Amino acid sequence: MEHFTIATVAEKSPDFRRVLWTGNHTQLVIMTIPPGGEIGEEVHEDIDQILTFVSGTGEAQVAGEKREVVQGDLVVVPAGTRHNFVNTGPNPLVLYTVYGPPEHADQAVHRTKEEADAAEAAGEDEPPTS
Repeated sequence: MEHFTIATVAEKSPDFRRVLWTGNHTQLVIMTIPPGGEIGEEVHEDIDQILTFVSGTGEAQVAGEKREVVQGDLVVVPAGTRHNFVNTGPNPLVLYTVYGPPEHADQAVHRTKEEADAAEAAGEDEPPTS
């Protein structure tokens, strides 16, 4: 059994992205976006994503729509949908997200967005294959 006190685990992680668990069909990832930072506009063609916000304030940009997000909010991003999440507040925007199927390398840890982008560009952040 995997068990996480997810809000506490997410709050304690200073990393931009940390993969907590990877299964055959889904993946659990925590993220911390610094003030003024963002995930970066992207589209996951074959992956659904559910994001739950633990703390901070931000802006969800999904399929051309914008909406404020705060602690306790959940946003669903269906596969093939352009999206970005931006930290609009003075504190880190902390969240956890579930990808289905997995999007990142198992146990990947990226301290910054730049590190995450470099790993993706180098092909070092590929999800496990079955």
